[in-house]
Amino acid sequence: MIGRGGIPSRRTSGKRFWGAVTALALAGFMLAGCAAILPDDLADGACADGGSSLKERLEIQVFVAASLESVMQELAGRFLLEHPEVKITFNADSSGKLLTQILEGYECDIFFPAAQVQMDRLEEAGLMEPGSRMDVVQNQVAVVSYRGSKTEVTGLLDLWKAESIALAGGSVPVGRYARQALRNLGILEGDGDVADISAKQVSESLGGVEISEQDNVSKTLASVVEASCEVGIVYYSDTYGYEDKLDVLQVVEAGLTGEVSYPIAQVKNEEALDGQKEAAAEFISYLLSEEAKDIFQDYYFGTGNNN
Repeated sequence: MIGRGGIPSRRTSGKRFWGAVTALALAGFMLAGCAAILPDDLADGACADGGSSLKERLEIQVFVAASLESVMQELAGRFLLEHPEVKITFNADSSGKLLTQILEGYECDIFFPAAQVQMDRLEEAGLMEPGSRMDVVQNQVAVVSYRGSKTEVTGLLDLWKAESIALAGGSVPVGRYARQALRNLGILEGDGDVADISAKQVSESLGGVEISEQDNVSKTLASVVEASCEVGIVYYSDTYGYEDKLDVLQVVEAGLTGEVSYPIAQVKNEEALDGQKEAAAEFISYLLSEEAKDIFQDYYFGTGNNN
């Protein structure tokens, strides 16, 4: 269950603890002659004594929804402590854009979007390894404002009071969820695909409010954090790390948005070596572990429905 009505305090086992662990781990790798989590330019220098460089490791390409980027960096770091032979490269963006890249032939080993619809399309295209699809975490949509905005908005029902709203496009999962909630509240009309509702239509339904449409949730969040927009519609997990910069005005119930569920699957990659495929499968298994659940929860994700 994800908390409502405000942002909880972080666990002491979160980023501060992980920072210390990472520093010690990197020091250990350096002493051993190779750094497993350093950028290529630093790693190559660290391995100048003859150790294997990151370029010689088993590299897996992981495409993740933008809202997962921070937590996945921590999870990958922990995984690599036990699997120093692996290098993980992330591509974080909107789930729709990531799916398009995979369909266009971009090399990818793991797909971790923020909605089921993109995973359905991957499966329909025959690009999913059979039996690898799993639901990992849940999220909720949140209406936020920057700290000190003095906004009169309290949530979706009175968004019209805002001077400007940051909203992801309809092809972006959080933008789709937001539009679905507004339709279920009777603010948006129609019965077609909510992804086709333009920012102009949203603006008109709210009395002409300025809409700043963004192509992923990270940019939507930044528009509010930087006070470019009075309010924004993001994921609740996006507020992690911004507790002193944001006010959560509403955490939207799933009955309005539909379940916000993040599936994961291994992608068919004809160019991958057997070792890379095994590493991808092992990383997915780790993301479903109890340790990973605790870390996801630290970042305000729900983990109640793993199957």
